[in-house]
Amino acid sequence: MDLRQLSIVVAIVDEGSFTAAADALDLSQPSVSQAVRALEVELGIELFHRTGRLVRLTSAGEALLGPARQALRDAATARAAVAEVVGLTAGHLDLVCLPTLAVSPTAELIGRFRQSHPGVTIRLAEPEDPSAIGERLRTGTSEIGIAELPLDGHDLESHPLDTQDFVALLPPPAAATAPGRPARLTAGRVGPTTLHALARQPLITTPPGTSTRRQIDEAFATSGVEPHIAVETEHREVLVALVLAGAGVSIVPRPVALAAVERGAVMRELRPRFTRLIGLVHRRGPLSPAAQAFRALAVPGLPAGVERPPARRR
Repeated sequence: MDLRQLSIVVAIVDEGSFTAAADALDLSQPSVSQAVRALEVELGIELFHRTGRLVRLTSAGEALLGPARQALRDAATARAAVAEVVGLTAGHLDLVCLPTLAVSPTAELIGRFRQSHPGVTIRLAEPEDPSAIGERLRTGTSEIGIAELPLDGHDLESHPLDTQDFVALLPPPAAATAPGRPARLTAGRVGPTTLHALARQPLITTPPGTSTRRQIDEAFATSGVEPHIAVETEHREVLVALVLAGAGVSIVPRPVALAAVERGAVMRELRPRFTRLIGLVHRRGPLSPAAQAFRALAVPGLPAGVERPPARRR
């Protein structure tokens, strides 16, 4: 088993076929097939189900995929470490974050990093499921994650970045007082509001299973009230548009609300306050020079290449 064979297996999975993998790797299709067959003979088991032009992993192939990705990343890390003396002038960094953390702090950190290292390409993934962040880090698909803490796993290293709180986002006063609009939408007021008050209003939120929805459901349950879910959408950018259109209210992280206020929405503090701890997460072990530099930028006082104990679970 060698890195070439592993890279071919990963390429077949990512590209969807032997032919597409051959094109992506600039190899001939017979070369790809031979490499896979040689690996299967060595392991004594098939890695792919082949049905016409369609291929899919066997259970053995699925077991190999994660270690294969990590082996390729470790090899890339080793090569990059050799080239580190010439500085971060090329290469890429794979990041992953929750969608609600894409603007703040992820975009801000990427901007600062790119100013210092313009030759490094950033590839950002935004899975809806919080557990997908840990999975991508463990399999080597992504190297650095921005996530809610704690993120379970003894094999992951966490560094707290900030505490974000959630606020209520209400329609602009004109939308809230339009003919036929429920009078309970009190967008014109100022000052805090409560979950009991929001439970009487049509709520716009993400579907069950998303990180924001989980926290909102937990907060309402703790307060002993059940929200009136009016709109569920997987598209987080639509939440603000729906609030601005007067479709209801929403509960969002403060950075999202501040951007919406500039477009006319009304932000109100929540009482009792509920928050989330966010942080930078990565797999234990060596990081690429780009990942080390990104971590040092995100976590002041933590030099590149220096490990420290993970954050305590709260």
